[in-house]
Amino acid sequence: MVEDEMRPGEERAGLDPAEMPGDAGVCFIGHLSTPWATRDDCPKNLRQARERARGQAGARFAVTVDPAFRAGLQGIEAGDWIIVLYWMHQARRDLVVQAPRHADHPTGVFSLRSPVRPNPIAMAVVKVLGIDRPQGILDIDAIDCVDGTPLVDIKPWLGAIDSPPGD
Repeated sequence: MVEDEMRPGEERAGLDPAEMPGDAGVCFIGHLSTPWATRDDCPKNLRQARERARGQAGARFAVTVDPAFRAGLQGIEAGDWIIVLYWMHQARRDLVVQAPRHADHPTGVFSLRSPVRPNPIAMAVVKVLGIDRPQGILDIDAIDCVDGTPLVDIKPWLGAIDSPPGD
């Protein structure tokens, strides 16, 4: 979904990755469930998602893995922290410099967590609250995307590996 609206200081790439022939062979392995139906409803980051989740009794956040990939859930347990990679399918892909509302100057896309990027892959470290293996559903604490967002991958979060070194 490419939008033509640009803020002062933003720059487009010389091409739109959404229009390029695929070369990575990425397939979606499921989808995410959230209480947010539109981008306007959706929080801007995981911290906001967690804050809003606390205020929405009964809100469900879940990762649903397609049947062909459900065996890959072996080894994941309630209480585990996982990294969820997901495809922000409604984001534009043609900007390389953005002018974020929270910043006082434009900056390169690779220094931002914005979903607007050549490959709109997002990531979140979330806590598994429960698991329904036969249905391929992981209930999680929160996530910052619209309902139905495609799932790219799940990885374990490993503190000894994923935490930055202490200086």
